[in-house]
Amino acid sequence: MLETGAIWGLTGTTVTSFMFFWAMYKQYVPHEFRAYVEKYFHKMIGWISYYVHIKFTEYTEEGLKRSQAYDSIRNYLASKSTTLAKRLKANESKNSKSLVFSMDDHEEIEDEFEGVKVKWHSNVKVTQPQHSYGRSISDERRYFTLTFHRRHRGMIIETYLDHVLREGKAIGLNKRERKLYTNNSSQEWYPWRSGKWSNVPFHHPATFETLAMDPVKKEGIKKDLIKFSKGEDYYRKVGKPWKRGYLLFGPPGTGKSTMIAAIANFLDYDVYDLELTTVKDNSDLKKLLLDTKGKSIIVIEDIDCSLDLTGQRKKKNDDDEEEDGEEKKKEDEKKPKVDEKQSKVTLSGLLNSIDGLWSACSGEKIIVFTTNFVDKLDPALIRRGRMDNHIEMSYCKFEAFKVLAKNYLEIETHELYEEIERRLEETDMSPADVAETLMPKSDEEDADICIKRLVKTLEEEKEKARKLAEEEEKKKVAKEAKKKKKAEEAEEKKRVEEEKKKNKKAEEEEKEEKTEEDVKKEKEQNGDVSNQNGCN
Repeated sequence: MLETGAIWGLTGTTVTSFMFFWAMYKQYVPHEFRAYVEKYFHKMIGWISYYVHIKFTEYTEEGLKRSQAYDSIRNYLASKSTTLAKRLKANESKNSKSLVFSMDDHEEIEDEFEGVKVKWHSNVKVTQPQHSYGRSISDERRYFTLTFHRRHRGMIIETYLDHVLREGKAIGLNKRERKLYTNNSSQEWYPWRSGKWSNVPFHHPATFETLAMDPVKKEGIKKDLIKFSKGEDYYRKVGKPWKRGYLLFGPPGTGKSTMIAAIANFLDYDVYDLELTTVKDNSDLKKLLLDTKGKSIIVIEDIDCSLDLTGQRKKKNDDDEEEDGEEKKKEDEKKPKVDEKQSKVTLSGLLNSIDGLWSACSGEKIIVFTTNFVDKLDPALIRRGRMDNHIEMSYCKFEAFKVLAKNYLEIETHELYEEIERRLEETDMSPADVAETLMPKSDEEDADICIKRLVKTLEEEKEKARKLAEEEEKKKVAKEAKKKKKAEEAEEKKRVEEEKKKNKKAEEEEKEEKTEEDVKKEKEQNGDVSNQNGCN
């Protein structure tokens, strides 16, 4: 018999030799030949194995859309992993009060259903490095593998998998933590990686109760949202994708972003903040939207500033264009230069993504556009059917003020309310400015001080508005005077030109008359000479 040392030496030599030949095989044997060998190796194993293997990939084979089955299986296995898995991944849950555990990569657990034991494997495959944008990137493709005895094939496929998907979906809904997503640059994600979106927990506290808006208008929006969230069958019946568009427009500080947060909290939806300037082209935009889930709000804020998506403009006359030309040129010089190759998303591509055939690939989504200047947007972008509900976020009025006073000062009435109501009708002040004025700046400031400060601020804003209006009127008068002077100069120039033309024409006519007289005199002289010669 071999001694223990000899056995270990033989084992080490064998393992070393195997690793050497395996490394040589992976490095030097062509991929096509290796695929051919592995194909028949697995086929040979299938002849002698009694076990069936089912693979569940994280993404579809095309790599465009995340697999819902994979997510459900992951949720289901996470509930088993804490007690069964040896290696776990720990992630923080909402508010970081506890940890959520799940299977680590290349881990295996055993599950039992109706007396039948199955095994689940968590796998990740790293592909060969690919060179993109000057960098070498290796893609990671995650998948689960289910292994079971072939005599249980019917029960596993017909019953067990339905059980896993149903339980996993329920677990996902119960433990769902709402997220705020933002899209990564197209240069930082790849078809097989879950890197299109980054996210953080969504904890915005805004609600419709704290939103500074007319209560009647708020109730109308809430009813519209409830109708949408329960309308899956209705949308299917009328033949429309289960989505709805909201256009929020109004001056800065009027609560457009707060409205989005209130809608998300009201419906318990995720929020996807889409930054178009980081999207490479229309194709990547479609892939981004396909990678979003249902029960979500897709937001494009300040869409009038996103790429070149503004449409028809009001035509200006020549005088206005000349007057504004120099100012526009100065503004363009101040703006930072943008790489035109950075994004090639077009208006047509955006329209097709949110309202074309691609929009029907997933349901229960709300699409929100915000803008400060609705008149700048192309009518095709905001027509009904794309942006179904147009909501104007206006300056703060008395009903909105009462909501803010209740939120910030916990009061519902005050002796200065009548004066504030009158001043709010006379002065345009955004809810954000009103809220900042009402907020106590120290522990010594009470509601009375804050209310009086608002009255004073409204008076100051009114005075600023008056001075601004006077300045605008002066500019308007100066502009009209400049325009009139320019018209007079043009008229004088035209008169001078006409006078010159008239004088020139008169000179030419006079010259022609003199020429005719000279010719006539010459003929007369020639005639006299001929007569004298005849007499001689």
